[in-house]
Amino acid sequence: MNLFGVLDVSAGALKAERLRAEVTAANLANAETTRTQQGGPYVRQQVVFSAARTPAMQGGSFADLQVQGVQVSGPVSDPAPPVMRYEPGHPDADAAGMVAYPAINPVQEMVDLMGAARAYQLNAAAVQSTKNMVQASIDILH
Repeated sequence: MNLFGVLDVSAGALKAERLRAEVTAANLANAETTRTQQGGPYVRQQVVFSAARTPAMQGGSFADLQVQGVQVSGPVSDPAPPVMRYEPGHPDADAAGMVAYPAINPVQEMVDLMGAARAYQLNAAAVQSTKNMVQASIDILH
């Protein structure tokens, strides 16, 4: 892989981790949201990553694919059912006094957010290192 390929891989990873952090922050912000425009509680979102693949430079079959980074398949809704709490005075309580809250664990979301931030930092460092290598190569040529 050439240096520009490294930059492409890191750029894709930076975009993916930024989206992961944004979705996780939205989950945290809506952890207590019991009513949305769609009706019912907020539904936790998750980001799904997959390998971005391109045909290899050598070989002509699709069996010769090479991984070229990460792509985001998009945010998807968590299928977990809402958490029911007994709060008879709540405006969103049903006839039995139960209120549906999002199935969001703030501790899990914070761990996900820290992981996204750390992965973002590592990819930013890879971009910086690649930039430094390119600059050193240019300096050698002059």
